[in-house]
Amino acid sequence: MGVFNGGPRRESHHPYHAHREVSGGWLRPAVFGAMDGLVSNFALISGVAGGQAEPNTVVLAGLAGLAAGAFSMAVGEYTSVASQSELAQAEIAVERRELELRPHAELRELAELYVSRGVEPELAYQVAEQLSRDPDQALKIHSQEELGVDPHDLPSPRVAAVSSFVAFALGAFLPVLPYLLGAHSLWPALVLALLGLFGSGALVSRVTARSWLYSGMRQMLLGAAAAGLTYLIGSAVGAGLG
Repeated sequence: MGVFNGGPRRESHHPYHAHREVSGGWLRPAVFGAMDGLVSNFALISGVAGGQAEPNTVVLAGLAGLAAGAFSMAVGEYTSVASQSELAQAEIAVERRELELRPHAELRELAELYVSRGVEPELAYQVAEQLSRDPDQALKIHSQEELGVDPHDLPSPRVAAVSSFVAFALGAFLPVLPYLLGAHSLWPALVLALLGLFGSGALVSRVTARSWLYSGMRQMLLGAAAAGLTYLIGSAVGAGLG
């Protein structure tokens, strides 16, 4: 499972102790994609509505913003995660070659790493020697210790792209929904968007140390500020064009 998510918990060796998965994947791009979609499209709709546009124009702008933003998010996430994964794979290949060509030097390097962490030199060498007997395990340990990655658990670009696309689209659709249901003013979209902002902010608290109330209120206020400023800009531009 996936970079920086608060999703499924991985059991530790202690029966009463578990950690959240933090190696990356779908939850981070999904949560922040939904939040980005909601804030950006709500601000876009507010700006268009501030310019005294007709409801149909607001809907068109909102749906166009949804599509453009969702595709942009998906492409950005795919490129970012793919580049990160390709770099990690290249460095893992370097480590694999080193293990094949200079196994004793790599063993000594691992032992010295354990010594630097307080393990007795003789014990550190014994541990490093035992761990190095299995080539796959040796590669995994060296990659984790030196690169901070697991060769068998790299984040998926496709998962990141799809999750960010879907999440952004859902977030961006929320402020458009009242207009699609017949609303002729910004107020219903405002209420729905503020509730969505609070909910997405509260969800973010799963991947931070903040409380759900603090995260929810912070996101709601920041999103409202962005929409309010865009509304004022739209009003000014609309008045100037009129």
